[in-house]
Amino acid sequence: MTDLVTLAELGGPLAVIGGAAYARHAHPAAYWSTVGLPLSVARLLASYSSTMDACGLTVEPSRWRALAVRATTRREVRPVPPRRGMIRPTSTGLRVRLRLAPGQEPADVAASAERLRHAWGVHAVYVRDVKPGVVELRLVGYDVLRKVRMPRRVDSGLLRVPVALREDVTAFVRDYRAVPHELVLGATLSGKSMYLRHLISGLAAQPVALVGVDCKRGVELAPFASRLSALATEPDEAAELLPVLVKEMEDRYDLIKARQGIAPGTPDEEITSDVWGLPESERPAPIVLFVDEVAELFLVATRKDEERRDEMVTHLIRLAQLGRAAGIYLEVCGQRFGAELGKGATMLRAQLTGRVSHRVNDEASAKMALGDIAPEAVDAACSIAPELPGLAVVGDTSGGWSRIRTPYLSLADAAATCRESAHLAPDVPALAPFRPYVPPVPVEASGTATVPRPVTE
Repeated sequence: MTDLVTLAELGGPLAVIGGAAYARHAHPAAYWSTVGLPLSVARLLASYSSTMDACGLTVEPSRWRALAVRATTRREVRPVPPRRGMIRPTSTGLRVRLRLAPGQEPADVAASAERLRHAWGVHAVYVRDVKPGVVELRLVGYDVLRKVRMPRRVDSGLLRVPVALREDVTAFVRDYRAVPHELVLGATLSGKSMYLRHLISGLAAQPVALVGVDCKRGVELAPFASRLSALATEPDEAAELLPVLVKEMEDRYDLIKARQGIAPGTPDEEITSDVWGLPESERPAPIVLFVDEVAELFLVATRKDEERRDEMVTHLIRLAQLGRAAGIYLEVCGQRFGAELGKGATMLRAQLTGRVSHRVNDEASAKMALGDIAPEAVDAACSIAPELPGLAVVGDTSGGWSRIRTPYLSLADAAATCRESAHLAPDVPALAPFRPYVPPVPVEASGTATVPRPVTE
């Protein structure tokens, strides 16, 4: 009888522990809000000074403070940790600002991020420089990339598209004005197409001309044809389209030069070196060129194909080198990318400032994308599991990198967004011959139909 009573008494606590363990695995956000957050705050408050001391983030107190401590408490004077600000809980973690002691720098705190993570029982700790002498600790309670939920407020605008979620719970925004050209790599089913869908659907609602080169017979970009200003689905078509883009770029440079031929006394704000300095009434629409499966442009079978390949690669390199000032931006995608593709591959890569590597089939592709940024970024890209599609390592040639994951977006929803935004496509006369044919949308049961955009023969 006594044993039965004991088991009954233990049943309640065991059920609570089991439920908490299940919630932590199945519903991490709910677990963090109810259990993880209070525990982490308690650990932080109870062990803040000792943890900072163990991490080497304390300094000797000032002479006046040491004298005051000895005079009032007569106890041993201990090293002083950075002054801690108010703890601000969030739905995914918590934030706290630290005022660094004299002689400390943000790099000292960042080097101890892993120690702080274990000391306070959180998933990750990130350090952000707020202003001189102040850093912000961003504590993340659980793996936010396991189930992506984009932030409610994201700073977007012209040529700025929120694409994915970073591991520090901030949005990864693809900003073409800051990073004009980008290389996106990913094996089959790695999430590269999802990344592309978010970019196209985000740009579709903006006054931007979208141009596609998809040598896989258009299977990736054809669903967005209603919003594309031009589309090439074969290498022969791409060989015709790329010179037109180069000519459009040269015409825009002539427009800029004409604006620079100004008389004395003209205000400085009217002098420009790119299209963004032109008056809005004269400024041509920006163009974003999507190249899907770039390796198809490099493959050759005959000497004639080799000449065509060299011309296309030369045009791509020219667009990457000179396109930014003319408002032309590149998004180069592929399953792999290496020097063995042929002449011009490494030169093209050097002009692509942004780098995104999803799961790849070989280490050489990861090195091609991220090797000149950081060796640890290559290791992170090679360790992406197949069961996590959309997970990628993003970086740029400034040396920074982080993990991101793209939320799910169905092809039907992305295509519907493009159809609804078809009227926003700017008129670029040079691209009219390459505008893709858009078949009429079948009439729905309600009797409504979407009117397709006129097609230029």
